[in-house]
Amino acid sequence: MADWLWINGRLQARSEAAISPFDHGVLVGDGVFETLVARGGVPFAALEHWERLVWSCEVMGLMPMSWEDFERAIATVLDANELAEARVRVTQTSGDGPLGSDRGTGRGTVLVTATKLGMWGPTERVLVAPWTRNENGALAGVKSVSYAENVRALAYAKARGCGEALLANTRGELCEGTGSNVFVVRQGRLTTPPLASGCLAGVTRLLVLRACERAGIECGEEPMPMELLRECEEAFLTSSTREVHPISEVDGRALETGPVTKAVAEAFANLVRSRADGAPARQSHP
Repeated sequence: MADWLWINGRLQARSEAAISPFDHGVLVGDGVFETLVARGGVPFAALEHWERLVWSCEVMGLMPMSWEDFERAIATVLDANELAEARVRVTQTSGDGPLGSDRGTGRGTVLVTATKLGMWGPTERVLVAPWTRNENGALAGVKSVSYAENVRALAYAKARGCGEALLANTRGELCEGTGSNVFVVRQGRLTTPPLASGCLAGVTRLLVLRACERAGIECGEEPMPMELLRECEEAFLTSSTREVHPISEVDGRALETGPVTKAVAEAFANLVRSRADGAPARQSHP
């Protein structure tokens, strides 16, 4: 674990850092967060992540941190921990509050941490969880710290020998994974659930769509029945840490890492190599 972290504008040693026991992020999950990666000491797609953090804060009624603070806090934590290849997490909560759902009146809490970037296997086994996402819920599409549903679904998958769980929405459509977006290939055609499905507006999802466009790979954003998972030839997950991660098995049915998945992975790698300016790729949130 890293030795230094950022709390409310100040670098602190992990051994001395503390969050109030009355912080609503702890008590009721009243907060938002972002996970991004740093490579060579440089945060990737930082502006896109900050834009999504701002949108999540707006939905939650929180005051988002400024771009300058976001950038400075991440750089400070990476430097203090001497991390070049890192997983970075930025968390904002509403701060101290009463022992209930009402918020307090104090300032919120900002926490920035970083750890060494881990490695995924070459492919992932997934299964469909028995629970659904509510695409009409108050937090649909928000990267909220209220992640207990994700924790339970992922534990369900891991108990059955898989590394990710996929969830349907209330309409019985494919939505997302617990920490990833999903793309499928059927009859050679690549599709991913639209944001209206209730899925997270993943930054890597967005960049994969941009990479496909640049490479001339057609990709549709459209509602998909869960039955499509029994018919697709290829599928892959996307996230900041997974990037383009092929699915080798879904609900016990084997899948190949086929030509479309390989082409998308190459297109995404090319986009990553070309992004030296850090310019944001704006997206429409649900």
